[in-house]
Amino acid sequence: QVQLVESGGGLVQAGGSLRLSCVVSGRTFSSYTMGWFRQPPGKEREFITAIRRSGGSTSYADSVKGRFTISRDNDKNTVYLQMNSLKPEDTAVYFCAARSDYDRSYRYWGQGTQVTVSS
Repeated sequence: QVQLVESGGGLVQAGGSLRLSCVVSGRTFSSYTMGWFRQPPGKEREFITAIRRSGGSTSYADSVKGRFTISRDNDKNTVYLQMNSLKPEDTAVYFCAARSDYDRSYRYWGQGTQVTVSS
């Protein structure tokens, strides 16, 4: 059973920073591509960023490119999302997710952590 637990959300002023963490249970963390998604109030969940198994390849949505950075520590079974220059429109529930190379979509999801950016 793979479990994902996010932490690090909270309330921050516009222009501020937060770092989210997602700890993954199990011994196969290094085999997963990890992603971060978010769901703003009243909107659908959207992709933000992903990092491949080795950490050498990342991708970002245009809305966060240059402000957010994804990273991972395979020794700690943890993926991070560093969020800088936060804007009120970044307010959302943030989810981490995992998929293997054999999955057509993200198979495992965390419960989400709330990020609120005040203007």
